[in-house]
Amino acid sequence: MGNRGMEDLIPLINKLQDAFSSIGQSCNLDLPQIAVVGGQSAGKSSVLENFVGRDFLPRGSGIVTRRPLILQLVNSKAEYAEFLHCKGRKFVDFDEVRLEIEAETDRITGSNKGISSLPINLRVYSPNVLNLTLIDLPGMTKVAVGDQPLDIEHQIREMLMQFITKESCLILAVTPANMDLANSDALKISKEVDPQGLRTIGVITKLDLMDEGTDARDILENKLLPLRRGYIGVVNRSQKDIDGKKDIRAALAAERKFFLSHPAYRHIAERMGTAHLQKTLNQQLTNHIRDTLPGLRSKLQSQLLSLEKEVEEYKNFRPDDPTRKTKALLQMVQQFGVDFEKCIEGSGDQVDTSNLSGGAKINRIFHERFPFELVKMEFDEKELRREISYAIKNIHGVRQAETHVETKHLSSALASSGLFVNMCLA
Repeated sequence: MGNRGMEDLIPLINKLQDAFSSIGQSCNLDLPQIAVVGGQSAGKSSVLENFVGRDFLPRGSGIVTRRPLILQLVNSKAEYAEFLHCKGRKFVDFDEVRLEIEAETDRITGSNKGISSLPINLRVYSPNVLNLTLIDLPGMTKVAVGDQPLDIEHQIREMLMQFITKESCLILAVTPANMDLANSDALKISKEVDPQGLRTIGVITKLDLMDEGTDARDILENKLLPLRRGYIGVVNRSQKDIDGKKDIRAALAAERKFFLSHPAYRHIAERMGTAHLQKTLNQQLTNHIRDTLPGLRSKLQSQLLSLEKEVEEYKNFRPDDPTRKTKALLQMVQQFGVDFEKCIEGSGDQVDTSNLSGGAKINRIFHERFPFELVKMEFDEKELRREISYAIKNIHGVRQAETHVETKHLSSALASSGLFVNMCLA
């Protein structure tokens, strides 16, 4: 498990995570973390509940996790939970934890199964857990249900990408064993951002539900789709067990027995199961934090110096200082220019989904309306050429103009524009 100093790394990152969540921004710091991805029925919730040893996550059909849940597990003698948005309140009844997650989710997203990237921070203290922090993300889906937005698949994908594209994020890819690994949503999206499989940890669930005569031995031995950090198999409670309130401790004992007795897995039983998965994640997250700490420290120190310099400026701040006003105005004009350019290029933060706007509108005008407007214009070509000839001479002033050559080029341009109009109308 490492020394005490190493053990303090995860709680330290937890404090930073809470601080950033409280102010609503990350200060451009990508904290080391583990994101949990998988399909809707992959068994992500069961894996997390097995870690805690309690039923505390919302369940149901469709998308249940609709906001990222930052789950901070802290080893402690007492057992209770705390939410960042309910400071000072301790939850000892984990059914109340579930209700609070549902209520806090609905407060932001409404009750129509919509999603939001605003996280919920939950800290669970328990003697049954190792220090560990995981981000439970919405399960991937293909079809919108009920009042969900039609682009719900795209929305979820975009949210997942916000987390897993960061090099500081380890990916816990949860896949059920009773589906073809090549079609795994979790492994597909992980491979997009981590093609070498360096940041991905594979978790195979539902091993007990595979067809008779089949097994996942090649997957778990890291032979089929190799990952640098390998695969770990787990056996979760079935829906019948959950409905019957089967004790999680009894389920973990049954899981252990399954691996020890199964002919395909007994030789790797020590590297399988929920307990081994939790221990592995604790070690890998601690090592990952240790590896990224120098860069994180450097960024923090750089930002601290920048903020201290800004604070010094404000110490001598005078509202009536004209140079201050000029600087502020210049910054506003520059920011306006940047925002305007983004609007024209279509790369801004806000995208209009109801009407054409910005550069797209200009593009449509020039390619669809402009040719028709040109055709409607009535002009005498002889008179137009005369006017253009005078315009060319006048703009050269006292300088000698190559009138014949430039008029020839202009005539070619006019002919080309006529061809362009005809092509657009064709």
